[in-house]
Amino acid sequence: MAARRRNFRERRDYFNEYSDMELVKRFRLDSGGINFIEGLIGNEIRSASVRNHALTSREKILLTLRFLTTGKVQLCNGDDMGVSQSSVSRAISCTIKSLSSVRMVRRFINFPTSPDEIRRNQERFFQIAGFPGIVGAIDGTHVQIIAPRQNENDFVNRHHYHSLNVQVVFDSQYKLIDIVAKWPGSTHDARVVNESGLRVLFENGHIPVHTHLLGDSGYSSRRWLLTPFRIPQPGPQTNYNNAHKRPRSTVERGIGQLKRRFHVLHGEIRMSPQEAFQVVMACAVLHNICKDRQIPIPDDDDSNDTSDDEDSGDDTAQGHHVQARNDGAARGNNINDTLYRQQFAATHF
Repeated sequence: MAARRRNFRERRDYFNEYSDMELVKRFRLDSGGINFIEGLIGNEIRSASVRNHALTSREKILLTLRFLTTGKVQLCNGDDMGVSQSSVSRAISCTIKSLSSVRMVRRFINFPTSPDEIRRNQERFFQIAGFPGIVGAIDGTHVQIIAPRQNENDFVNRHHYHSLNVQVVFDSQYKLIDIVAKWPGSTHDARVVNESGLRVLFENGHIPVHTHLLGDSGYSSRRWLLTPFRIPQPGPQTNYNNAHKRPRSTVERGIGQLKRRFHVLHGEIRMSPQEAFQVVMACAVLHNICKDRQIPIPDDDDSNDTSDDEDSGDDTAQGHHVQARNDGAARGNNINDTLYRQQFAATHF
């Protein structure tokens, strides 16, 4: 009994002795942000019993944040907190499940659909390189996982490790406006977007006609998804590619910020694909909360925001294969986009 009381006091001191600056450095949120998260999910993750000094909701949140910022469960327990490994694992699991719930995702990650929201995004992107009509930049990034027990080969990506292929869309402020994290690593970016809700939004008329996403050459060109010329000719096509590159780099920098903020996305997530999906979605929700609260990425991280993901940039090798396969179905869109791009480039540059 005395030992349990001592462990409880040590755990309480561990969680309560940090300044806001130290909290941001260690947990990526200040005290106000942590209180905000506790207000959102505290009731869902609260222990049913208070016997044996059970972990509080706040302690579970901090343990989870510590895991997401390091990727190492063993750093979240031990002698300094007096918490068993099994208790830490259960606390992290239930908190991540709550953070990644449909309720939380819908509250904090929203693709703009109202005219005012779309216009604001377009104006901000236009300020970057004078490229009109852009609402977001899209790309895929791989998050490494351990070999799953079922359908293992589906999760082996072209770099020969197991992963989830996560589709992300960032706005000009590096805030996530859409994310899809359910696909295994062998799935190509073009298929992910082709079967996503984004395609339904754009092609069923829920988004205004002159509204576009920017993507790399791994995607098929569409009316609403503008990609660079693969082999641009001097003049308008080269000008178009130059204008395209600057606003599209926001997605690469956004991925870099997300992974720098939550290092669990850098290493191998030692969980099942479904649990890893929840980890990704929890990080996405927390990233946007940090953006809303203007929580900076700590200075101890590398100052370069650009993603070090080896899949950033043009996905040329597989892109040519997918483009050729889709040419028959998408030829009309490609021709229209080419004409639009040439006219745009010639007129504006």
